[in-house]
Amino acid sequence: MEFPRMSVEALEARLEPPKGRKVRAVLDTDTYNEIDDQFALAQMILSPDTFDVKAIHAAPFHNKRSDGPADGMQKSYEEILRLLEFLGVSPEGLAFKGSTEYMSKRDEPVKSESVDNLIKLAMDGDPDGNDDPLYVLAIGAITNVSSAIVAEPKIMEKIVLVWLGGNEHHWDSAAEFNLKQDRIASQIVFDCGVPLVHIPCQKVTTHLLTTIPELEFYLKDKGPLAHYLYEIVREYGGGYAWSKVIWDVSAPSWVINPDWVPTKLDASPILNDDLTYTIDPSRHPVRVAYRINRDAVLGDVFRKVTGFKK
Repeated sequence: MEFPRMSVEALEARLEPPKGRKVRAVLDTDTYNEIDDQFALAQMILSPDTFDVKAIHAAPFHNKRSDGPADGMQKSYEEILRLLEFLGVSPEGLAFKGSTEYMSKRDEPVKSESVDNLIKLAMDGDPDGNDDPLYVLAIGAITNVSSAIVAEPKIMEKIVLVWLGGNEHHWDSAAEFNLKQDRIASQIVFDCGVPLVHIPCQKVTTHLLTTIPELEFYLKDKGPLAHYLYEIVREYGGGYAWSKVIWDVSAPSWVINPDWVPTKLDASPILNDDLTYTIDPSRHPVRVAYRINRDAVLGDVFRKVTGFKK
């Protein structure tokens, strides 16, 4: 299907980092997939000077922690509710269920509460009458967002999509969990021309490693929320010299302080059906992260989580 196109100048202007200003935001998250979405959700809620969080949308996932995408979405929704309870935040009008399957055709959106809510939030615009976009931070399969774009392409002029997914554009494969869960949805966000801040995994957010001893020092017994985050990592894995990437916090961290997640403008890559990239310099621009300040990002998360008092 054809999508409305913003000019290169308009895209570049929209993709300027929102330094120093508070943004309306949506978090789209496969919260139960691993243990890093929980850190990202907490970081956003605990950054009220940066985020006016309008909604949290549950994304589908399928791995050993779910029986299929519908079960993954439901478990993610339930984990969202658990975290909001820790944070003392009501889920009413905030938490929404998302897609129960992946996209099968480029022109057929997967309908869900999250898709309808994203379209409504984007099209309603800023209630104060400003022209500022809605920031959509997606840290899972991109099904909900691509479905909303296909269902109402006009939202592309109203949003900025910040997506953790895939790998660096010159990596030998784009295949990564978020991206490969829904190949069609991933192809859509690279092709459609939505203002996209792409945060790759391999060679960028793979630096966001932590360990059980570090989390014991910073989070264990430092309050119910902090201890819960420590416990879910401890239960998730372990072993001699074991570490875990907490890469989902890269998306909110770019909005909080773009200097922590340096980015540059580049041509949007073509995502091939075999999950490799083709680079075409004539394509529309996206903003892509090329480095990350691991200590600054995780330090921000630890301080906010341990400083939270319900």
